[in-house]
Amino acid sequence: MARILVIEDDESFRDLVRLHLSAAGHTVQVAEDPEAGLRSILAEAPELVVLDIDLPYLSGIEVLEALRSDPGYRKVRVIVVTAHRDDETYARCRDIGTDGFLTKPVQSGELIEAIRGALSRPSEIEKRYS
Repeated sequence: MARILVIEDDESFRDLVRLHLSAAGHTVQVAEDPEAGLRSILAEAPELVVLDIDLPYLSGIEVLEALRSDPGYRKVRVIVVTAHRDDETYARCRDIGTDGFLTKPVQSGELIEAIRGALSRPSEIEKRYS
């Protein structure tokens, strides 16, 4: 299965996601803020990041932009999971290059299916540069 990093500041949601993804057979790391998340990505690039938008210090959008601007990390797939339901947030994430966009509350099956789909196709950003 995949190496997945969850960047989420809500401890209960972060732990729930880790539990469900681990039960599905994935190796899961967690980070409670974007700084810890970026350090984890640099140390051992995961195959996929589950990324919240509302984070302290840097927004999830800024983290996504940083990943997409670095050729060494463009292949890392990113699924945004957020409470934002507005079209502007969705469009911005899509334009930057997200591989999935889910709104909270998220059912575990929905998240696992989004991860399965993202891992089974080329990342959105890879399509742009191939």
